[in-house]
Amino acid sequence: MAVLRAMDLFEAYSKQKLPMDQGYIVSSFFRDDSAYSIYEIVSYATLKDIYLGGNGLTFQTNGKKIFLFVEPENYPHKSVEPYCRERDFQVPLRFKDSNIIVAKNQSKIIFSKEPQEALSAFTVVKPTGVNFAFLFYPLPDVFASMELFFQQTLNKEAGVPLRDSKIAAKQIAELGSKVLTWPALEERN
Repeated sequence: MAVLRAMDLFEAYSKQKLPMDQGYIVSSFFRDDSAYSIYEIVSYATLKDIYLGGNGLTFQTNGKKIFLFVEPENYPHKSVEPYCRERDFQVPLRFKDSNIIVAKNQSKIIFSKEPQEALSAFTVVKPTGVNFAFLFYPLPDVFASMELFFQQTLNKEAGVPLRDSKIAAKQIAELGSKVLTWPALEERN
């Protein structure tokens, strides 16, 4: 029998298949008119409650977030700090707090060096259009699954050349395995 590694987050919620002890959520926000793409990776542990609200699912627990975005070569506001950009392009990061990979096609893959803490609660916005929110189950190979996932989505959705998407996906998965885990839970298992 195949092991379920990931599932649409809102489907997992409706089917009561959300793990209460620990999980990883990857959300995307794609632009219709550009390859500019934003991803949010959240890990949570010891879920106290979850409820569906008007714009998404609210998790009552602590979370750790990594932000990732792809800036196409022709993006006109490259010099503006990500946290100061227009609303649809805004990412809560500063360049000095980011890892930056310049791809062969001159697009940039920019992601957090350290996670941001979400204390007591966070909300995952219900995706619209081609956007998505996936739940990754806390299996021993969860970060290998995320690496493969990011290789594909960075290449196919964000227009990053395959070689560069593999490099970025590997670095993101390695970072996640170091900063998105919950040590107290790992010790119990």
